[in-house]
Amino acid sequence: MHIVVERELELELVLSPERSVPVPARLTYRADDPYAVHVTFHVGSDSPVTWTFARELLVEGVFRPCGQGDVLVWPTKVNGRSLVCMALNSPDGEAMLEAPASAVSAWLERTLRLVPPGSEQGHLGLDEGLRELLALAPGDDLRPGGGGRPGDESPETGM
Repeated sequence: MHIVVERELELELVLSPERSVPVPARLTYRADDPYAVHVTFHVGSDSPVTWTFARELLVEGVFRPCGQGDVLVWPTKVNGRSLVCMALNSPDGEAMLEAPASAVSAWLERTLRLVPPGSEQGHLGLDEGLRELLALAPGDDLRPGGGGRPGDESPETGM
């Protein structure tokens, strides 16, 4: 069963210290991809943009600055409001976004109840995937010339 935890909210794209613009966004967490969170910007537009990064990064970023490289997350207060800031860097550009800390924290809490930290590997479905990969499909043939195992050889029959 693949459970998804989503939350739509409005982030602020910071253009300068004095100016920001609202950006509709969706936070998504899938139990079958337990290490990652997905943030989709411009929800409902013709060209949404999705960033995927470690859930642990966002969990830690609610409390203290963390991350390096393409994604940085840190808490802050602006005019008495608790916010979570995300700095995203790509070859196409940079963005600094602010999200209400209470909304992000509540959503993260739901993901942590669904898949507690340290239990992620059990949700990956590796055993099931391996079983499917190794199972023979109907019609698979292990005879020489029929897709047998490498190294399985037998003399050819006369032609």
